[in-house]
Amino acid sequence: MVNSFAAGKVRWTLGLALILALAGCQRAQVFQQESFVFGTRVEVAVYGDSDAQARAALGAVLREFDRLHRAYHAWEPSELTALNDALAGGRPATVSPELAAMLRDAQLLAATGDGLFDPAVGRLVALWGFHTDTFVPRLPDAEALGALIQLKPSMADITIDGNTVTSRNPAVEIDLGGYAKGFALDRAAEILRQQGVGNALINIGGNVMALGSKGGQPWRVGIQHPRAAQALAALPLYDGEAIGTSGDYQRYFEVDGVRYAHLIDPRTGRPATGTEAVTVLVTARPHAGTLSDVASKPAYLGGPRWREYLARYGIDTALRVDGEGRVQVTRALRSRLQVLGDGHVDQVVE
Repeated sequence: MVNSFAAGKVRWTLGLALILALAGCQRAQVFQQESFVFGTRVEVAVYGDSDAQARAALGAVLREFDRLHRAYHAWEPSELTALNDALAGGRPATVSPELAAMLRDAQLLAATGDGLFDPAVGRLVALWGFHTDTFVPRLPDAEALGALIQLKPSMADITIDGNTVTSRNPAVEIDLGGYAKGFALDRAAEILRQQGVGNALINIGGNVMALGSKGGQPWRVGIQHPRAAQALAALPLYDGEAIGTSGDYQRYFEVDGVRYAHLIDPRTGRPATGTEAVTVLVTARPHAGTLSDVASKPAYLGGPRWREYLARYGIDTALRVDGEGRVQVTRALRSRLQVLGDGHVDQVVE
């Protein structure tokens, strides 16, 4: 399943614990800039002593975010909607080399997670009302939903030959929401390094990546409590590490007291249940940002098998809040986790 790439206003899934006051008489400081892109608030913080360098780097990152937002919007006119129009009509589509590479990567990542992360289910996301900036508390037409579920759209249905994309299933509609924010993290890290910035923190609505440190100390981030307006825990984030969260509290509506979140289970065609949130920490590696975005989806939808799915992606640092509010933490993450306020850990798992 995927998150919609551009959505309505959301609450933060992961808060930044930025300490802006610096000790001593150091010239270095935190330069920070915010924007609203991808349907959410984004924040980039650079630690350094050159205002000009920081501002140039921050501007370059935010311009790139805007480009990605416009190129891969799931329902407003974009390269992605043009691709979806062609696939729906049974026509081949020529896409940019960047999009072709993204689709190849997404195919591999989808297969790794048994299709629980599957950007091809955009029509299901739209049918449930999540391809809009505002959510209407209304269930989809049962007949239309049943017909779409029977068609079983999947990333396995598309073929990518060079820059040409075709689909054997006209029900395929690509929504890169569960991929593109992580991809944007990796692009931001690349741009910052090209600009000579070695210490920064990038936050895209709760998908966070750290570069270097802040004055020799690790950046610190907070994990949002899924049922309270406060952080559940905090932890240090080291150079090249990324965090991603999937939860049912960002984008949802309620009908007759039942919560319907945007995380659609491709197996049932319905919003997933049984999990409130999953946060994964990806240690420094290539494409850590993308992986942090993607891997949280199969773990969220996998329920009791969450650890198995994370292991497939090579991740052993994660936290899960199940449908009853019980907090489970992997042993590898527990040693780094600082539980806050009234929070607690119910179970430590291998």
